[in-house]
Formats: sequence, C-alpha cells, structure tokens
Amino acid sequence: MSAHGTELSRRGFLGGSLLFVAGAAAACSTSPTGGAGAKTTLNVWFHAYGEAGTQQAATRYASAFTKANPDIAVKVTWIPGDYASKLNATLLTDGAPDVFEIGDFDEFLARRGQIAALDDLYGSAKSDFEQGDLDQATVDGKLYGVKTLDDVMMLYYRKGALAKAGITPPTTFDALASAAKALTTKDTKGLFLGNDGVGDSPLLAVWSNGGELVADGKVSYASPQAVEAVSALKRLHDDQSLLLGFTTDWWDPSAFVQNVVPMQWGGLWSMPAIKTALGDDFGVLPWPALKPGGTPALRVGGWTSCVNAKGKHVDAAKKFVQWLWIEQTDLQKDWAEGYGFHIPPRKSVAASADKLSQGTAKETVDLAAKFGRRNPGIWDPAVSTPFTAAAAKVVSGQGDPAQLLADAAKQAQAAVDKQRT
Repeated sequence: MSAHGTELSRRGFLGGSLLFVAGAAAACSTSPTGGAGAKTTLNVWFHAYGEAGTQQAATRYASAFTKANPDIAVKVTWIPGDYASKLNATLLTDGAPDVFEIGDFDEFLARRGQIAALDDLYGSAKSDFEQGDLDQATVDGKLYGVKTLDDVMMLYYRKGALAKAGITPPTTFDALASAAKALTTKDTKGLFLGNDGVGDSPLLAVWSNGGELVADGKVSYASPQAVEAVSALKRLHDDQSLLLGFTTDWWDPSAFVQNVVPMQWGGLWSMPAIKTALGDDFGVLPWPALKPGGTPALRVGGWTSCVNAKGKHVDAAKKFVQWLWIEQTDLQKDWAEGYGFHIPPRKSVAASADKLSQGTAKETVDLAAKFGRRNPGIWDPAVSTPFTAAAAKVVSGQGDPAQLLADAAKQAQAAVDKQRT
C-alpha cells in the first residue's frame, strides 16, 4: 500500500490507534542502539506500520547494524498518523531524520536536493532489483532511494458468494459492475472500494483503458481514454452497489471477512488475516479491463528508504541503508513476509520467500508481475489531489467529466512546472 500524499495510511491509522498520548497520536522513538563508543547517532524514521511486530523488527535490525558497526548508533522513530505531512514539515527543520522511508517515490524531493543519490550503494545487486522499482526511484539518470518492499493492491472476492449467485469472477468492468449490483441486497452492498466510494478506482480505470496518469513528464489524465474510464465509474454509484462509510477503510479486511461485502479492493498485506478467517473461500483479481481487449491492472505501491542529503551524517546514513536494504537479504525476507505479506523488491529474495510461493499469495505475485502498475514519480499531492477531487465529482454527477479532468490536469501541470523551475 502506498501512503503517499496527505491521506491517513491504513498502517498509520492502525499504528496511531495504539500510540495516542493525551488525546493525540505521538511519535515513539527507541533509545539509540549501541554503547558509549558510538561516534554518530542516526535518526531513522518509519511510518507506523499496523502489522504486529513491525516496530520490534525495525528496532532489532537497528541493533544488528550497530553490532556490526559499533561507531554508529541508531534511533528508530515510529511516526503514527499523517506520516507524509509530518515528514515534509520536519524536513524543513534541523530535526529532520537522517534516514526515512517514503510511500510512492516523489521525484521532487530529489529535484529540491532533499535526498541523496544512492547509485554507489547498489553495486552488483542493482540487477537483482525489480526494474520497475529502479525506474521509479530514478531522476535524471540517478537513483535516489532503495525500495524496501512492494505492496500489491487488488480485488478480493468470496468464491462461495459469487458461485451461489451464479456469477463468474469478473474480467471486464461491465462484468464487475453487474456483479456488484447483483450481489447488493437490502442488507449488504456488493463492493467496497473505500469509505469515499472512490479509493484507487479512478487511476485503475485509466490504466485499464490504455490511458496514463503522466506521459513524458506531462500530466495526461484528461485524455479521451481517461475521461471515458473515469466516467464509467459513475455506474457503480448510480447502481448504489458500493459500501460507504464502514468502520475501517479499504486497507483493512474487516468488511470482507465479516461478510459485509463479497468483493473488496485490498492489499496483499491482509492475506494472512483473510486466510485465517475464511480458509480457501476467497480469490484475487486485478482491476478488470474497462472493455474487452483492454489491460487489467493491479497497483504496486510500497516504501522506499531515502537519505537526507542535508543531514549531518550522510555517509553513515548511506551505510545504514546499504547494510539493511541491499546487503542483509535475510532481514529483507523477514520484513516482507514476517508481518503480513509483501513482495520483496529483490528478485532473489522474492524467489526465496516461501510464504509467497504457493496458493493465492503466489497467484497475486504472478498477477503483479503481469499487470502491476506503479504511480509515476511526480504523483505528489499537487498532482494526485486535483485528479482525485475531479474524479469524485465525476462519479457523483457534479459536472462535465471532460471539463472537470481538464481543469484538474491544468492545475496539476502548473504545479509541476513551478516545482521544476
């Protein structure tokens, strides 16, 4: 899952719910690892993952690094709530972390000189990383981050519910909309995309119709393919087949496992919990092609480790990132499959991830390899927010779709041009 932008991530929400202090979510830092002999102390930021054991794992990794590098202590800082906003604000201060993760790589951090180029860290391991992850972190030919995990987002469906209704798992948008309507009753809705009824569906629809969000560095989500795709989503709202305003959002599987909906957009990270609750009574699908002959899509998000180029300990920070996310393949495997399911960005590590090598998990990995799409490097809030706002108006019938998307694209392009000057 990606927590890029200003939205509250599913992990941030879950983690934050455990860390409220005096009525507000507070950051939680460990004591720096290492003894008195450490010459440098790194502050390493993580967003508050919701999966049990993640904070302890990050602290354990830091301790192992300091054991191997006694001159460098590491303080792990766990940030609940709106991680992206807190990070962006802190990067403007002297309290900025030395190492931090970002969800969906933001190339403007590189263009502003905020993050350091990390090409020299990869060495021969570079060819072992997924090319899509390398491409996403590349700006003007230089690599500015190391992907730590790939989060895959896809459609879950209840096999028994669809079979009972005589519905074949949908492979086109028309079939998905028809299935959602048929599965809607007076007590339940057929599909959950998110509490706002939008979620990732606009960008998935664009991709599934052969369109692009950004093309050749230009905002392109007002193209004819995009207008057609986003307009088609209105059918789900007109049919009143979407679950809205549930107690948790799409990133949490509760609505699905509690039989509130038979189909839900969700993440691979939830699969262990779904398997525990439902056994084999579930399957996974990509977002279907808008029309026959189109291309299905899954979203591949995840997290990238970056080094603060303006920090006081750049060399030590690079050493930490290289040690953990490039050299320690055993810890990378643990991080990917020990706390929910995620795909390791390194091919060799993914191949050794036993829990992802069978059943529905393997099917998801295969679908991601075939149909996975990553948000473009300029998909920051200045670009994504106008698109999402326009799409929300389109699906609720508040204006002409072509004009709404054209206005949004114009606003976003102006922001991009400003950031690039």
